[in-house]
Amino acid sequence: MTAPRPATFAIPGDIETLTGGYIYERRLLQGLREQGRDVQHMELPASFPAPSPAEMAQAVRRLQSVPADRVLILDGLVFGAIASAGLATVRAPILAMVHHPLAMETGLDPDQRAYLYRTERDNLRLARHVLVPSPHTRAVLIDRYGLSPERISIARPGVERPAAKAVPTQPPLILSVGILHPRKGHDVLIDSLTRIADLDWQAVIVGNAWHKQHAADLANMAAGSGLGPRLRLAGQVPAETLQRLYSQASIFALATRFEGYGIVFDEALSHGLPIVSCATGAVPDTVPAGAGILVPPDDSASFAAALRDLLENPDKRARLAAAASAVSGQLPSWSDTAQAAGLVLDGPEFA
Repeated sequence: MTAPRPATFAIPGDIETLTGGYIYERRLLQGLREQGRDVQHMELPASFPAPSPAEMAQAVRRLQSVPADRVLILDGLVFGAIASAGLATVRAPILAMVHHPLAMETGLDPDQRAYLYRTERDNLRLARHVLVPSPHTRAVLIDRYGLSPERISIARPGVERPAAKAVPTQPPLILSVGILHPRKGHDVLIDSLTRIADLDWQAVIVGNAWHKQHAADLANMAAGSGLGPRLRLAGQVPAETLQRLYSQASIFALATRFEGYGIVFDEALSHGLPIVSCATGAVPDTVPAGAGILVPPDDSASFAAALRDLLENPDKRARLAAAASAVSGQLPSWSDTAQAAGLVLDGPEFA
């Protein structure tokens, strides 16, 4: 039997960074190695997708060093932003990781958006194959970037089964998990919470300050909301603390403006939590209709109404929670994610 082709997984910055994308790639790297594959980890400058010229040149040199007999698995923050002329000089066959196209990120000015679209479109032509986390991202690459469907494979993120038993606290805990970045819509959530201040609840927002100015704006918004200690911005927390919060929660809420997948939704489902989120990106494909309420993005009034509905109707909340629990047993494991990626690496594109 022929040994699997070796690979190098190039990822910007600290692989232990707590975002869904980094968790996905860290677990994928681990899973591929557990299959007995030779997969090296290459750390690239953390500044991607906005590197300095020196960092761009450094990244290109590092990628050029990967030999032609290794597959280069390239993280999406780099793949979508690295200079196409530099990427074209890389000898190794490229398997691109695209969580969601960078041009679809929230808060870009028109010039940034146009640059990222052109760069990612041109770089997609240089990849042998593309790995995505969801059918939605696959559809976007086909419809907006003209990529052939046969060149895209889906490796849905896995989920850990919760170790802690659910012990909901009183008053009901509304839990939100996501980096402090405009795309995650925490500002919409805070505004929504002010609209249901007449009800009895507590809320915790967990997420590291990925976007420093936005994190500061959220802190000021929370301080001026009049909600006091009922609303807590917990920042980045240890894994065991996050699991305890999931077990204590009654509702998972994320007012996201866009998701290429959204690992936190699977985490919420695995804990049997009803979900309030937005009908945008991959969310409708990720959150089953019976397990959540989805409203338009950037609509704090509708988001507040959905939260109010679940808080005032414990029977409905219980029905959605039961549906979430039923779905949780069907969620893929991280071993399943690595298996899907392994099939791509063993495919004809990299033979």
